[in-house]
Amino acid sequence: MIYKRSSKLFREAKKVIPGGVNSPVRAFKSVGGNPIFASKANGAYVYDEDGNKFIDYISSWGPMILGHAHPVVVENISRVASKGTSYGMPTELETKLAKLAISMANNIDKIRFVNSGTEACMSAIRLARGFTKRNKIVKFSGCYHGHSDSFLIDAGSGAVTFGEPNSPGVTPGTVNDTINAPYNDFERLESIFNSNIDEIAAVIIEPIAGNMGCIVPENDFLLKLRKICDQNDTLLIFDEVMTGFRLAKGGAQERLGINADIITYGKVIGGGLPVGAFASSNEIMKELSPEGKIYQAGTLSGNPLAMVAGLTTLSVLNENPEIYKSLDNKTDYLKKGMIKVLKKTKLPFQINSFGSMISLHFCDKPVIDFKSAMKGNNMFFKKYFHGMLKEGIYLPPSPFESYFLNDALSYEDIDYTLRAFEKISKNI
Repeated sequence: MIYKRSSKLFREAKKVIPGGVNSPVRAFKSVGGNPIFASKANGAYVYDEDGNKFIDYISSWGPMILGHAHPVVVENISRVASKGTSYGMPTELETKLAKLAISMANNIDKIRFVNSGTEACMSAIRLARGFTKRNKIVKFSGCYHGHSDSFLIDAGSGAVTFGEPNSPGVTPGTVNDTINAPYNDFERLESIFNSNIDEIAAVIIEPIAGNMGCIVPENDFLLKLRKICDQNDTLLIFDEVMTGFRLAKGGAQERLGINADIITYGKVIGGGLPVGAFASSNEIMKELSPEGKIYQAGTLSGNPLAMVAGLTTLSVLNENPEIYKSLDNKTDYLKKGMIKVLKKTKLPFQINSFGSMISLHFCDKPVIDFKSAMKGNNMFFKKYFHGMLKEGIYLPPSPFESYFLNDALSYEDIDYTLRAFEKISKNI
């Protein structure tokens, strides 16, 4: 494939945008080469500025669960946009989306919309600290909760891909109030609680991690986490920016049978437009301004375009729950096919998956946390990524990101993907 125009656009972008991109993973630093610039997308496919067509396995990093340019979503965005794109005033759309989201997640009473997953997680932490009147939070190495200062400590995903796990600009005071724990290690978590009695406001976690590859909780880890939070009057925050409304109507909470105290959302809840949200019980949410004293605000929060895109997407999912089973089946089909191909090679591999999330790690031992994810062979991954790209398949340009399948993806697309994988696996 030829990427002449994408390369030119990247050179131009670097003159006016730091690194030429507005989110680090897009720069291809982890895999080498220049990023391709998208021009349009439809269904399961994305097209670049050189006219190349790719089967898309990132789905805009998760939001496009129905596929790109879904006709009903696009129609409703256009209809609302024709009336005005932002008012700085309440709209009925906000209430409609709130009611629908609450009905789909059975343990929340109220929800507040913001503009990104980062904002949602940042606000959830402030809410937890204000509610508990405690300062410390616990997060897990490799989990990414956005780029707020509190979260950029062993942050996984973009931070690791970019080679800067601990970001400059984060103050020592912030670090002192943030405690890191290994994912899937309950003994370490228990020792943290024992060393910080009555000091921990909240524990925040990706219930299914997607920013060190797809990592699934093991050995009742989340159940034990729920219990120890209850025992210590600590709030449990599920970061469901990726998993919310993707793994099931009720997200990871429904799939895993464990409820959190505060849940953050993004991606699917905005139907592809910039949005985030955090939700909880009446008891906790009543402390939020203007009802309570904990302040949070946003000029574009509840933007009508984002609200109607999210409302339309969630309505389709709510009315067609079979989509979730279909996505699970397609992911399982892809996984089994990849395993079949890899077993014919001498490559070390681990494939993790849950629902419509999946990731391939070139290593011998199970990938259960950030440390084990870091042991993957990145040279193999680079060859894999660029080999698949040449075959017209767009994968996450980082070994620390999950793939996200969408409903528009067909079994023919997956079969083509597997044939391409078998072809390129001989040269990895």
